[in-house]
Amino acid sequence: MNKTDRMLAIIVEIQRKGSCRAEDLAAAFETSVRTIYRDVQALSEAGVPLIGIPGQGYSLMEGYFLPPVCFKAEEASALLLGATYIQQQFDESYRNHVETASRKLEGILSEEVRGDVDKTRSGIRFILQRASAANEHEEEILGVLRRAVLEQKQVRIHYQKPANKPDKNKETERTVNPYGLVLVRDKWALLAFCHLRGEIRHFRLSRITGLDMTEKKFERPSDFYLETYKPVDDRHTVVRIHLSGKSRNLVKEDDFYYIDSFSEDSTGVLVTLRVRRLEEILSWVLGWGADARVLEPEELKQLVRKEITKMLKHY
Repeated sequence: MNKTDRMLAIIVEIQRKGSCRAEDLAAAFETSVRTIYRDVQALSEAGVPLIGIPGQGYSLMEGYFLPPVCFKAEEASALLLGATYIQQQFDESYRNHVETASRKLEGILSEEVRGDVDKTRSGIRFILQRASAANEHEEEILGVLRRAVLEQKQVRIHYQKPANKPDKNKETERTVNPYGLVLVRDKWALLAFCHLRGEIRHFRLSRITGLDMTEKKFERPSDFYLETYKPVDDRHTVVRIHLSGKSRNLVKEDDFYYIDSFSEDSTGVLVTLRVRRLEEILSWVLGWGADARVLEPEELKQLVRKEITKMLKHY
């Protein structure tokens, strides 16, 4: 990286992080601290309002902002493709903002770069499960929860339990502190502190039948970071199923949440799964037909037998 590019990158890095130490900048740009000092001095002489505080590093004077000078075709393509993905996954308000931001980004691209970006975008398409009318209710819920996360306000939700869960009360009312929203395999989930359970829980948006955002504020724990949070895995029941025939190859392409590992032999594939309740995978097992043979546990074998007996009554 030449000096001019490095000096511009220094401003962008400081602008992005708020403040940076010379040591961190030197590590980021693989140069010496002395070189960073010289670059900062040159930037100051050029009129860039940099503020240096011993022990804290460099920051930019409040109000100063350096817009991006240019984007490479690959950089612009990545941003615009990401915008397309967000448009398909978020609520209408976000889609409008993304559309506006995309137009602004396209407007600052050179004609040559814009042409390269158009070629890239024309060759990539996202096919996601957000187009059905059934998602309209979920989309509305997503918009409310997004605001609740941002404003840190408690939410009362009506939550429907899974249909296969043996519980008479299929719907409960919960008061939760919404910490964040997570998209897993095209399905949105709310990560929140549940006051009923007294712990952080996951709530699938597709199971939220109604909600109200209250005016009561909450404080997110200072040590909670959505990016690094790892939920407790409570899938303690181990299931082993042997698949043969055409299914032995198809199952390896199956993106089933409960699959833990595969092991092949001359007769087929041994699939190991970990579940909370056996009912969670009953339909999945039956879907493989005669190619699937449950090895363990015995309780799952009995569930499969009972279900097949019920099915035979229809024929």
